[in-house]
Amino acid sequence: MSGQYCNQTVNPLSCVLSDSSNFTESLSIDNQTTDNFISCRSSFENSCHVDGEPKIYFLDVMGLPEQLSVTVMNVRFDGTSSNFTGNVSEINVMCLARHGTIPLPNFHDYSTNINKAPLVIRSPKVGRWYFTIFPVNFSKEIGGIQDPTIKVCYSMEWKVLECPLGKAGLNCTQERYMLQTVLRRNPSAFFESYYLPVSEKVSPDSANFPLEPLLSNYSNGGELGDAWTYFLMDVPHGAAAGNIHIRLTSDVKINYEIYARFGALPTHDTWDYFYANKTSSSDGSMFFMLYNSSEESVNFYILYVREGSWNFGLRYLNSSSSTSTAQTTMSISLERCPKRCSSHGQCQSAVDASGLTFYSYCACDRNHGGFDCSVEIVSHQGHIWQSISLIASNAAAVLPAYWALRQKAFAEWVLFTSSGISSGLYHACDVGTWCALSFHVLQFMDFWLSFMAVVSTFVYLAAIDEGSKRTIHTAVSILTALMAATEATRSANIILVIAIGALGLLVGWLIEFSTKFRSFSFTTGFHVNVLHRWQTIRDSLRSLIKTLLKRFRWGFVLAGFVALAMAAISWKLETSESYWVWHSMWHVSIYTSSFLFLCSKADYINNENEGPPDGNYELARQDSLPRGP
Repeated sequence: MSGQYCNQTVNPLSCVLSDSSNFTESLSIDNQTTDNFISCRSSFENSCHVDGEPKIYFLDVMGLPEQLSVTVMNVRFDGTSSNFTGNVSEINVMCLARHGTIPLPNFHDYSTNINKAPLVIRSPKVGRWYFTIFPVNFSKEIGGIQDPTIKVCYSMEWKVLECPLGKAGLNCTQERYMLQTVLRRNPSAFFESYYLPVSEKVSPDSANFPLEPLLSNYSNGGELGDAWTYFLMDVPHGAAAGNIHIRLTSDVKINYEIYARFGALPTHDTWDYFYANKTSSSDGSMFFMLYNSSEESVNFYILYVREGSWNFGLRYLNSSSSTSTAQTTMSISLERCPKRCSSHGQCQSAVDASGLTFYSYCACDRNHGGFDCSVEIVSHQGHIWQSISLIASNAAAVLPAYWALRQKAFAEWVLFTSSGISSGLYHACDVGTWCALSFHVLQFMDFWLSFMAVVSTFVYLAAIDEGSKRTIHTAVSILTALMAATEATRSANIILVIAIGALGLLVGWLIEFSTKFRSFSFTTGFHVNVLHRWQTIRDSLRSLIKTLLKRFRWGFVLAGFVALAMAAISWKLETSESYWVWHSMWHVSIYTSSFLFLCSKADYINNENEGPPDGNYELARQDSLPRGP
């Protein structure tokens, strides 16, 4: 059943094996009558439609047929009214055909008016074919009468031609060989095998087999370029998603074109993949990969093939040069990873949801890429320079670490020293030089300590006691550890770390100034005297600005922001090709900016708040002490 409401019948068509001697007279292909075939045929005696009414049929095609045809005969009108006449030969009986699904007027594989000529499908794919048949506008053939009882009736016939075993082609004179699976003795992955033709002309001791003894007799081909030899291989379910590897090697110029098709024999006009020469092939397809082919050799892969029957056709190209002494060898194999990852990676597999199909891929080394690891990303000498650049650039951490140690800021010294060391170890592992710990541990340590070093630079600029610093560092270490453990490499982390550092500096300043200006309280007299209140606020702001101006060496602050801008530019310019250059610049710039910001903090003493003690106050304090007896 089919249709929007599942109320339309889909009628099955059966194909009954026929006697070739009784069928030969009616079969003519390209003006040649052949009697060397196995065929089936069947028919419907009577099928009727009203104008535009579709009827759907399906036929299961088995084996490897050469031709499928559908036609109608005995087309006539039928109805309750007898007041009409018409020319039945002018009625359009449209037939739409599609493989695997019901055809529609806008979506079909083949279509024709089968009242004029049969619908002929050359080399139809194995599987279920659907046909939709409907008459079109036959009312004009009966004088424009619109009568729903008038129908077009016909008899339908379908035929399937298949050559005997070992033969192919429309005249069944071409050679066809089944390929036998031979498992490799020491496969590098699951389901690796090569294929050999089932023939006494081929030795089973080698994966390569000679081609000339298997070729079809060219004299049977008739016209130039009409000699074909076919090879049929079966890909089992578990071996699906593998890669078919085909190679041809000859001591003379190769005069063959190779065509591949899934589920049916390929032809010159119908194929899935093909190779004719170096400039004419399916190389533009993402599932076809051509390697190092020349006039004497052909080497290509068909990637991630489906399970089922794959068919290869070799089309012989006639040449004026003699090929009687030519020796051409061919090999067909099923491999998990193309070129075995070019010896620059490991072939790894993943299982699909069914648990029965293995999808293989290459895990390349540090210097190579591409789906087969054949693309050299960086040379050996370039790898050495990249390693030195990414590792040695972390030596810039010595600058802020030295200044922190000189200022006896031991917490900052430990952070900058640890950050530089962990970054160097992480990049040594990342470029494949040496891994002191696991990659994930080194990555976490690098990002976490880098985050802490940035925040510590901000907190250092606030003149607060060690207890307050430890509190801020503890809170920040928790936040930065979470950031480093979850998506450490996202770009937004840089903005978040700077925001956290700025917040830590603001909190430090609040702590500092609240301590120094705690005498600024809202007493009753203060609220009464409004003028005195505004004067006090202005004096406090003026004192705050003077403190900030004297607190920092502003030349170092400006230089620090320039270095920070250079670090941001380096981060923005990083690409996969220039990563090692700009990330090394990032190391130098970010550590230099931290060093300059540390140097910008001046040794400032607030003389206004921390002046010498008042002698009168000391004297009054002494007089107020209790005296002994």
